[in-house]
Amino acid sequence: MIYDYLIIGGGIIGLNVARALKLKFVDAKIVVIEKEAEVGMHSSGRNSGVLHAGFYYSADSLKAKFTKEGNKKMHEFCESRGIRINKCAKVVVAQNSEEVLGLEELKRRGDVNGVELSWMSEEELNEKFPLIKTEQKALFSPTTATIDPKAVTLEFKKYVQELGVEILTSTTYKKRTYEYEIETNNGSMRFKKLINCAGLYADKIAKDFGFGQKYVIIPFKGIYLKDKYNICGLETNVYPVPNLANPFLGVHYTYAVEDDSKIGPTAIPAFWRENYKGFDNFNFGEMAQILYYEAKLFLTNAFGFRNLAISEVKKYSKSYLLNLAKGLTKPLDMSGFDSWSTPGIRAQLLDTNTLELVQDFVVEGDNISVHVLNAVSPAFTSSMPFSQWVVDNYIEKI
Repeated sequence: MIYDYLIIGGGIIGLNVARALKLKFVDAKIVVIEKEAEVGMHSSGRNSGVLHAGFYYSADSLKAKFTKEGNKKMHEFCESRGIRINKCAKVVVAQNSEEVLGLEELKRRGDVNGVELSWMSEEELNEKFPLIKTEQKALFSPTTATIDPKAVTLEFKKYVQELGVEILTSTTYKKRTYEYEIETNNGSMRFKKLINCAGLYADKIAKDFGFGQKYVIIPFKGIYLKDKYNICGLETNVYPVPNLANPFLGVHYTYAVEDDSKIGPTAIPAFWRENYKGFDNFNFGEMAQILYYEAKLFLTNAFGFRNLAISEVKKYSKSYLLNLAKGLTKPLDMSGFDSWSTPGIRAQLLDTNTLELVQDFVVEGDNISVHVLNAVSPAFTSSMPFSQWVVDNYIEKI
C-alpha cells in the first residue's frame, strides 16, 4: 500500500495533524506510526496538564498566534468528549517590587494577544485566594485550566480512528530507504508525503530528509513533587514571574485535574533523550552528542545555562524545591508533598550556530516531507490550531 500521508509520532501533535488532514482531505489514506505500544507515552502524556491562556509569548510568535485559540478548542473538545476539566484559573504573583515590572510586561503581552486577564490587588487576592501572597498586585488568568494529558491524548487517538485514520503502534522509524519510502521495524512503508512529529527524535529524522541541519534537540527532565490529597489547600495554579529570556516558567504550584497539587517542574539537563530514570533507555551515541553541546553551553554560559544547570540539579532536593515554592504563598501545610511524579522529558531545540534555545515552534519541509522540529510548551494547549496551520501551510492535496 502507498499511503497519501504518513505521520511519524503518536503524540498530541501527530494525532492532531492526522485530524486536520482527514477533515480537509476526507478520502486520503492516512497512517500514524508510533514506536511505543500506545500513543502519548512521552511528552504528550507526561506534561503538566495545564491548558495555558497565551499571555507569556511575544505577539510576533507562533505560540502567541495559537495558544489562546488552542485553549478554547481544547476546552470544547474535552467538553464534547466528556473529559474532565479543572477550571481552576491561574494567579501570577510578584515576590518583590522589581517583579511587578515583569507582571506588567505579561499583562501587555496578554492584551496584545487578546487574552482575558485582570489585575488583583493584594486585598482582592487575599479575599479570593487567602493562601497566596504577592507584592502590590497579581495577575489573574481565568481561562487557564488543568486536564489529564494522557486521557486527552488517548481520546484524540479514538477520535482520529473514528475519522478513518490508521494508527500503527509498536512501529519504529529506522531510516529513509528511497525518496518516498522508509524502513520500520515492521518492514518498509511507502508514502506520497511524510510528516515528522517525532518529538524527541524529530531532529534526527529531519536530517535523513535534508532538514534541521543547524538544530539538535537537548532534553530537559521535568519532575514534580506531589501532594496527592491537596493537604496544602490551594485551589488555583500559582506561578512566579518568569525569566522571559529562557523557555522555562519557574517553580510553581499546579492544581491538577484530580484535585491534587504539585510543585515544580524541574528543568534538569538530561544526558540522553529518554533519560527518565537511572540507565533506562541508555544510548551512548546520544549521550556523547548531548554532552558535547551541554559542555559548550556550560563553558560559554550561553543564555545563563551554567547557572540554570546548577540551580536545576539542586531541585532534586525536596527541601530546596519546597523553599522555592514558599515564596509564592503564605505558610502552608507542606506535609502532603511527599512523592515525586513520573518524570517527563522536554524536547528542547538548540540552534547549534548561536547556542540559543529556540523559543518558538519550528517547522521545515518541502513537497516530500514536513518536519515539526520544535513543539515545546504550550504545544499541548496549541495543538489543534497549530496542527491545522501546519496542514494549511505545508501540506497540499495529494
